Amino acid sequence: MNKAKELKSLALAYIGDAIYEIYIREYLIEKGNVKVQALHQHAVHFVKATSQAKVIQAWLEDGILTEEEQAVVRRGRNAKSSVPKNTSVQAYRYSTAFEALLGYLYLDGQKERLTQLITDAIKFTEKGVH
Repeated sequence: MNKAKELKSLALAYIGDAIYEIYIREYLIEKGNVKVQALHQHAVHFVKATSQAKVIQAWLEDGILTEEEQAVVRRGRNAKSSVPKNTSVQAYRYSTAFEALLGYLYLDGQKERLTQLITDAIKFTEKGVH
């Protein structure tokens, strides 16, 4: 049984959100940020829907995702859920796709690929900060 393939996209996004949050927090602490308020504010920049949407759209445009990963992204993007008021429908759908992909890779045991994509996402998002 391949749990990752059988789960609904929103369940994949749920775990993907948590995984990404852990990677981001670890990254920020390793950078030397230790004030909790500053950590939180910087972390929000990475985990907000618009930032995640920009990353996944760049990956799709650059063609760096495998066919399997693209299929997970499509499923995540098309998942039906309510959209928070503070973001656009498009950004929310793409951020869900981003999180679903990370959740899929995590649950499928593809840790090296997961780390590779998250590292790329961090670099991409950092470029937008500075």
